[in-house]
Amino acid sequence: MFSPQGPSLRELCVQALSSVERGYDLLAPKFDHTPFRTPESVLDATVEALSELGSFAHGLDVCCGTGAGMRVLRSLCSEGITGVDFSAGMLAQARRAYPDATWVRADARALPFAAGFDLAVSAGALGHFLPTERPALFAGVYRALRPGGLFAIPIGTAPPTSVSHWMTRGFDLVMRVRNVVWRPPFVMYYHSAPLPGLCADLTAAGFTATDAVLPALGTHRDGSPRFQLILARKAAAHS
Repeated sequence: MFSPQGPSLRELCVQALSSVERGYDLLAPKFDHTPFRTPESVLDATVEALSELGSFAHGLDVCCGTGAGMRVLRSLCSEGITGVDFSAGMLAQARRAYPDATWVRADARALPFAAGFDLAVSAGALGHFLPTERPALFAGVYRALRPGGLFAIPIGTAPPTSVSHWMTRGFDLVMRVRNVVWRPPFVMYYHSAPLPGLCADLTAAGFTATDAVLPALGTHRDGSPRFQLILARKAAAHS
């Protein structure tokens, strides 16, 4: 399915009936051959936008999966990059792609870092967190950043009149029904993390949150941007 190297329909069904962690362990060897991986065009546009905001030494890819965000960090960070994920299978794939990086297996809702990074990124992972879980996630990223550090999140947008909007709404409905009738749950909802809610949660965690358009990725028919970049800044240390 998707491509000759991608997962079969049967493999996707097995993954969908597993927990999030087990599902991604199973999918990991073929994940980069699915449309679920963040496109390189989005990563490149993120690099371009962040390169205008200063220099960074140490970078953290939150919920790194197979390492998509490492493409951003490797381009921007001068001293070291680290990826964290709770799927051993995804980390194994990421380690092969970026053997010089540091890899940590941990739950993103309890990140084991303190003031060690100048830049954190997360791409395509927020749908795996219920709104009630985001405060713990964002608080952990806040702790992981040094004073003045930046947390960047590229997010796609789709107007209510678009086909993609209703396709993802349908996907969310199927997942909610699945999680009512089947255990363990598989948390993945496209519409659980709207931009205003994300910015509010980031602000509550202590960040100053803004957003920027990624113009290189174009616009929808109504003129709205296809992708935006959330920029959440930790306050600088007082002199």
